[in-house]
Amino acid sequence: MTADWNGIDWNAVVDILSGVALALGALLSLGAAVGMVRFPDLMSRMHAASKPQVLGLFLVLVALGLQMRSWVVWPLLLLAWLFQLLTVPISAHMVSRAGYRTKHRHPELLSEDDLAAVVSQVAEKREK
Repeated sequence: MTADWNGIDWNAVVDILSGVALALGALLSLGAAVGMVRFPDLMSRMHAASKPQVLGLFLVLVALGLQMRSWVVWPLLLLAWLFQLLTVPISAHMVSRAGYRTKHRHPELLSEDDLAAVVSQVAEKREK
C-alpha cells in the first residue's frame, strides 16, 4: 500500500475512479444497444447509436488511461476519442439521408419534417 499525503492510498482512489468510469461507460453503451433493438424507427435508432456511444467510449477510455497509470497513453486515447467524435455525426447524417430517401421513416412519428419542402422542390425541378 502506498500512503502519501495525509495517509490516502492514491492507488485505491485511482482504481475506484477508473471502476466508476468503466461502469458508467459500459452502462451508456448498454443503453445504446438496448435503444438500437427497442426503438421503432430508423431515426430514433440512429439517435440511440450515436449519442450515448460517444460519451460511453469517452468514459471507457478515461478508465483505461487511469488504469495504465502512464501519461504516454493519453494522447493516443484522446486521438481515438476525437476520431469517434468526428465520425459518428457524419455517419449518422449519411444514414439518416439514405433512410429518408429510401422511405425508411415513419412520418407520423416526426414532430416536424424540415426536409420535405426541399425534397418536393427537387422533385418538381426533375419533372420539368
